[in-house]
Amino acid sequence: MSNKITKTIIQSPFHFDENWEDLLDNKDFVKVFLSDVLEDYIVKQRWYGGKASKLKYIELSEYFRIQNEGEVYYGLILEINFVEAFYQHYFLPIAFVTDKNFAKQDRILPISIKGQQGFIIDAINLEAFRKLVFELILNAQPKNKSRVQYHKSETFTDVVYESSRFLGLEQSNTSIVYNEKFVLKFFRRIFANKNPDYEMSCFLSDKKEFKNTPAYQGSLNIIGSDNVYITIALMQKMVPNQGDAWEYMLKELHKVFSNLEHKNIDINSLPKTELYLRLKIEDVPEKIIDWVGSDLFLKIKTIAKRTAEMHIVLGSEFEDTAFTPTHFNGDYTVWLKNRLLYQFQNRLNTIENNLHKLDGLSLELANEFLNNKNIIRKRFVNFDWTKLKGERIRVHGDYHLGQILVKDDDFYILDFEGEPESTIRDRKVKQPPLKDVAGMFRSFHYAIYATVFNNSEKYIQSQETLFEAAELLYSYFTSVFLATYVEAILNANLNIGYDQERNFILKYCLLEKAVYELGYELNSRPRWALIPLKGISNIINH
Repeated sequence: MSNKITKTIIQSPFHFDENWEDLLDNKDFVKVFLSDVLEDYIVKQRWYGGKASKLKYIELSEYFRIQNEGEVYYGLILEINFVEAFYQHYFLPIAFVTDKNFAKQDRILPISIKGQQGFIIDAINLEAFRKLVFELILNAQPKNKSRVQYHKSETFTDVVYESSRFLGLEQSNTSIVYNEKFVLKFFRRIFANKNPDYEMSCFLSDKKEFKNTPAYQGSLNIIGSDNVYITIALMQKMVPNQGDAWEYMLKELHKVFSNLEHKNIDINSLPKTELYLRLKIEDVPEKIIDWVGSDLFLKIKTIAKRTAEMHIVLGSEFEDTAFTPTHFNGDYTVWLKNRLLYQFQNRLNTIENNLHKLDGLSLELANEFLNNKNIIRKRFVNFDWTKLKGERIRVHGDYHLGQILVKDDDFYILDFEGEPESTIRDRKVKQPPLKDVAGMFRSFHYAIYATVFNNSEKYIQSQETLFEAAELLYSYFTSVFLATYVEAILNANLNIGYDQERNFILKYCLLEKAVYELGYELNSRPRWALIPLKGISNIINH
């Protein structure tokens, strides 16, 4: 169903004589609803991802009812068309309320239905709607053949609705906490395919019983007009936690940098280690342990272990083709090179246009990047799949410290949606597991430098000394991670290639990730461009 509209300015409530249950069949209502009022509402939402583009018009792509006896809400899939000749789809559930006290920012459209004045609002703001969705999932029947499909895990039983609240301030989705025990994530940006987060959650926790991710409890999907499966919402068990690993790491790293003064440590006297060497904790020099403390290394070891376990599970499937391991081939290589060369050219243009924003070491590294552009391009082109014997599997795809929850001395991995810039198809491409490892290494690098940037006035050392300490820390963190990760992977017989191949793929993925990051930093916070630029420098000079 498609309803292209001319823009209409809404001044006062519109009157309709249809019942609410039939309102979406009224073309006049749809025209009024898809007016500037909806546009003004959507562009203000945190979950709206089109803020950098100019909105042209909104179409109603699909709609479906979310209902039980006597209670009806509409789930809308809106197609946002942009002046730049592309479009995005978003999920917006709507309700009609007559309560004049309803918060002004939640009202989309003033309207009168059968003489009753009220407002159309985003239904997620309504507790009755949240309760209904919870109960529809809880009462889901197996092998449901209807267009709107509720599904639940066998473990989601003997529960009654008690309460619901919003989970913090998210960017791209809206999550609801139920009974302080479950989290239902409504996906706002919608793709004509199963969402990877839903697929991975079902596979890891429901099918393979991987314990270190929130347990899958249920979902809401619809069969779209093109007969494709569209994920609307995902229900998981809530993991009681002490925050994410990014915040944890920043707190711990501040202590580490403070120790330079408290323990009177001379950075130049500390033993160095080669980058990406495998190093067991017991082999980390005593001077480094004295500076950093053994606990942080033990935590890194645990993250490495959980990462390896996740990859072992993802590499253990031999029936479901969406998850069976596969080898490198020509098709994958063409896909990879096209993607990376396009991205690299984009970043080159960005850096050339933003050089004036940089100074000091950042400017020096940016010029090094530009001088080495042919070497970097050649690195991306020199991906010879015929020499690679390892396997490709489904991976996390956007793996960093912010995607990990800290629970006591353990870690839980979440948010498997994949790289935000990628298409839904690209997010499902099987990749070398070391792509996730590279993501985590870049996250370590970021956390270390973020600590320096955020607390520089608290440390007595020069910036140059702090950067030296940062690189030293990074080399030990990655070495300890690699030792644990590789040992666990090899013991489980997941084939990630021999040393030379592993080294090549890790550096390749690190370079890809750092180039990807560069675009964001140059556009958003040029001072931080130093971090990916230093990462790129490490790789091309190593």
